[in-house]
This record gives sequence, structure tokens and C-alpha cells, in this order.
Amino acid sequence: MANDTGASLSPRDRAIVVAIAALTLLRFALGIYLPLSFDEAYYWLWSKHLAASYYDHPPAIAYAIRLGTMIFGNTPIGVRLVPLLLSVMASWAVWRAAAILLGHHTALIACLYFNLTLMVAAETMAATPDAPALEMAALLLFMLAKLVESGDGRWWIAIGAVGGLCLLSKYTGFFLGAGVLFWLVATADGRKWLPTIWPYAGGVLALLLFAPVIWWNAQHDWISFKFQFGRVGNGGWTARYFGEFVLAQAALASPFILILGGAGFVRASKPGRAARPVTLCAALLWPALVYFVVHATHDRVQGNWPSFLFPAFALLAAYGAEEIWSGRISRGLVAASHMLAVPVAALILVFVYAQAFFGVVHKRDPIGRLTAFGMTPVVAALEETSQREGAHAIITTSYATTSWLAFYLDPKLPVVQINEGFRWLSAPAADPGLAKAPLLFVTARGEKSLPVVAAHFTNIDHVGEVERRRNGVLIEKYDLYRVSGFRGGALGRQPSR
Repeated sequence: MANDTGASLSPRDRAIVVAIAALTLLRFALGIYLPLSFDEAYYWLWSKHLAASYYDHPPAIAYAIRLGTMIFGNTPIGVRLVPLLLSVMASWAVWRAAAILLGHHTALIACLYFNLTLMVAAETMAATPDAPALEMAALLLFMLAKLVESGDGRWWIAIGAVGGLCLLSKYTGFFLGAGVLFWLVATADGRKWLPTIWPYAGGVLALLLFAPVIWWNAQHDWISFKFQFGRVGNGGWTARYFGEFVLAQAALASPFILILGGAGFVRASKPGRAARPVTLCAALLWPALVYFVVHATHDRVQGNWPSFLFPAFALLAAYGAEEIWSGRISRGLVAASHMLAVPVAALILVFVYAQAFFGVVHKRDPIGRLTAFGMTPVVAALEETSQREGAHAIITTSYATTSWLAFYLDPKLPVVQINEGFRWLSAPAADPGLAKAPLLFVTARGEKSLPVVAAHFTNIDHVGEVERRRNGVLIEKYDLYRVSGFRGGALGRQPSR
């Protein structure tokens, strides 16, 4: 186990440090420039009404956004500030963990691979639960590396605290806990801790930190647990989703970093490997990897789900490269991967950043579709139409539309969500008095959403449409309806209030 972090930097190492710094600055620049995705705007609405948990996820991202907007206001950089700052900490944690487990030069390679992946570039810039989950996973890896290096059981307390924060970020933190448990049981380095009190104390601390989420779910009919833990695929066996899963990870990790990581994972998992400390990284991946493979043979695995594995995966990719440099892997595609890993990953990032900043591909622009490009003229048209029609508020039936409009519209024009109250349990009910005047219904689903509105209102009249465009290309069209004749009962929730 090498720990030569005090060594002076070679010219090559300095170039790697510069590259990592440049990639970090690019993330910050994109975080300032890019409009919010609808998910980010959704979590921003959570931050307006802080709670112990929410329908989709635990609460950490809401608190992170609240802190950032206290500093920079309701702006994209305010929403993304904390995830972006924590991404710097995550890079440091990956570097330090790799320095302890693999050595200084390989540590810089691990940190570079980590920052070169599209997964890390995207997920640590965006204010979604994946950001704090991934960043806490990196810190957890560092804590475990310090435990291996020092043999000091007190590190288990820090591990438990960070593990609890990871659980407060996203439920996938349970897979990291399972990985730690697997390392404890399956490796000699881990088993020596089983007769001591330390790992159990850390586990109790993690569960205590997670207890408010359990309490909140108990108060709300376990709604969040039912939603997330009921997503295991129930369909029959199919290779379709497994192929999608592999291709998605090849794009998000980049193909040759994925190959290096796979090689490192296989070699680190072999019994009796001389480099025992890196076995820790493989152990952290095993439970989640088994689950995702099983899930992918029955149902779709979203590409971002394994993001929390990328800190340990970056170390395994660097370990795979180290095996090539040492001559222990000397032929085949794996041996060629260390030459192609950096340039190919860099090319992928160049294309994605060019698309994000300039929209170089106009048609079928995924970044334009997922983020609020073209929203400024949309909200201007909505405000003008509301004034013309005498509408005192806007109603919606989609959480994406609700979230974007709440963020970008003038706060004086309320946004009321009429059919998905389970998403906004901590938000107040809308003022029933709003329904005494006409309201403006905004929908991107056209007539498909009208039955939901018809259950609440007698009169529904189409009064126009407005288009969201980027570089002149249509991204989305919103239909506008003047609604009146409220039938009574609860109007819905006003999550922006």
C-alpha cells in the first residue's frame, strides 16, 4: 500500500492537475450558464418547504439548494452552488483515497478519470439527489481508505456519519452500506473489525441520521419507500434493457475508462491479490452491480442510478491502467485502453459542453429538452395572456411544468398544481379564493390533460399556445386554456408559496 503523496510533481503530473482544474472550472461555468432542468426546479420547490423527506427522495438536496439560494438567490448558480462546491471535495477525496490505496501518481490518474466521466461532469453540476449521493460516496471511500491505512477504529464513526449523509441524499446509499458489509465479511482486512465495537457503532450512527426519513415515511403511509423500493422490475427476462444499461454506462463513463474499470474490478476481485487494499473498491461495487444487472434483465435501469459507484470505479480504472503499465496486462483491447481512455473521454466531454453552451446539434437537442432554454419568452407570453384573460393564477397538471413556471414566472402570478399533491406534501394548499376568478391552465400535453381539469372546472376554453425554442428550433409547445366554474373542494397545492 503506497502513500507517497508528498512526492514532488513531475511535468506529466502537473499537466494532470491543470486538466482536473480546467474540468472543474468548466463545471462551474456550465452551472452558471445553463438554465435549470425541470428536476432541478422541482427540487428547488422542495427547498421552499423543508421537510424530513419527500415523495421521491430523502431531503439532502432540498437543504443543499436552500443553503445555496440563501447566498445567491433564486438563480441557477444559487440552486447548484452546494453540489458544485462539494464536487471539489469529491475530487479531493478520490485523489486522497487513491493515494492511500494505489500511490501518488496513480492517484492523480484516478482523479482525472473521475473528472473526465460524463457521469461526474453532469451529476455533480446538476442540483439533483445524485450530486450529494455521489459526493458523499467519494468522502466515504476516503474514510474507508484512512481506516485501512491507519487501523484506527475511530474512523468507523466518521464512516457512519458520512454513510448517514449518503442515505439522506438518496436511497441508493443502502447499496454502499451493503458494499461495506460485504468488505467486512469477505476480506481479511474487513473481518478483523468484526470482533470490535467500531463497525457496529458506525452503522448505528448512520441509521440514527437516517431515522427522520423513516419517521416521515411512517407519518405518510410509507409513500416514499413504496415508490422507490417498489421499482424492482417485475417483467420477464429480456436482453433489451441490459444492452441499454451497458451502452448508457459506456457513454457516461466513456468506453475505454469503462474497460479499464472493468479490468481493475475483475483483477481486484480475485482472491489472494497482492494489492489487497484496492479490493475494498471492488467490494463496494459488488452489491449494487449485482442488483443493477438483475434489474436490467427485467426492466430499465436509468443511466444515472449507478452514479454513486463512480468514486470507487475511478480507482479501479486507475488500478487497471496501473496493471497495464506494470506489464501484468500486455495485450488485447484492455492493454490499448489506457492510451485511448483520456482522449476519447475528453472528446465526449467537448461535444457535450459544445452542445450545452452553443446547441451545435439543433434537432433532437436533449439538453434543450431537459433544461429551460427558451423559457423567457414563454413566461412573458403567459404573463401577458393571464392579464388579458383576467386570470389570477396558473394551474398545471405536470410536475415539470409546475416546477419550471414556479421558478421562472413572476412570483406575483401563483402556480397551483391540481393533481399531484403527493409530490408537494410539505407545501401549503392553494387559496380557494383564487378560483373565484378565471385561471389559466398551461399544459404541454395538449388535450390529453383536459379530463383532469374538467374534473375541477366547468368551463375550459382554448385561448392560445406558446412555443419554447432554442436556436429557432421548436423544443416544446404549451397549450393555454382559460378555465372557470370551479366545482368546489380542494383546489390543489401551491408549492411556490
